[in-house]
Amino acid sequence: MSIRIIAFGDLHDYVANIGKIEGIADASLLIITGDLTNRGGADRAGRVIEQVRHYNPRVYAQAGNMDQREVEDYLIEQGINLHGQGYMVAESVGIFGVGGSNPTPFNTPNEFDENEIASFILQGYGRIEDAPLKILISHAPPRGTRVDRTLSGQHVGSRAVREFIETYQPDICLTGHIHEARGEDLIGRTKIFNPGMLKNGGYVEVHQEGLSLIGSLKQIAGG
Repeated sequence: MSIRIIAFGDLHDYVANIGKIEGIADASLLIITGDLTNRGGADRAGRVIEQVRHYNPRVYAQAGNMDQREVEDYLIEQGINLHGQGYMVAESVGIFGVGGSNPTPFNTPNEFDENEIASFILQGYGRIEDAPLKILISHAPPRGTRVDRTLSGQHVGSRAVREFIETYQPDICLTGHIHEARGEDLIGRTKIFNPGMLKNGGYVEVHQEGLSLIGSLKQIAGG
């Protein structure tokens, strides 16, 4: 069975663009990479998830660094949490995630040290490691790439995420966190996509072609 995934993140409570994503209702699966809210808790995250489900009920999500820790509890209760988890979403496709971020200068609500990030990734990976095709959803981008660079040019991504990708080479990494670093990059054979903020119209589409996963950056028309 083939699969078509639409992924986006960094909503920060902004939901107006969700319904503008082309083909959202027909996607096999929606993935929210993190930052559902702007320092919000479970109630605000719930409103975001309900807006997404209005267009397509097939969704997985994880808390980003700007979400309160209780958001993860809500996502667990809903059975859609990606952080530290892994799921087979098609016969040959496994997804696994790590939310939050490595430490920032801004004291955001949901930060982890690099050892914790490495542990969460491996925890999720262990649930899908036999999948022929693998997608890592990491809110924090891998360090030293085109998709973790701030406006000042500083690389602020996670070393643990990069080390995992270098070692295990998932097919695709879907990320976010650094809004101004919309783009794509490559580590070994792993394609990395950061669509930027949904408010600015960016998202990613992934589809299966035989034994390959093809990803592409997309832009909402007029967004």
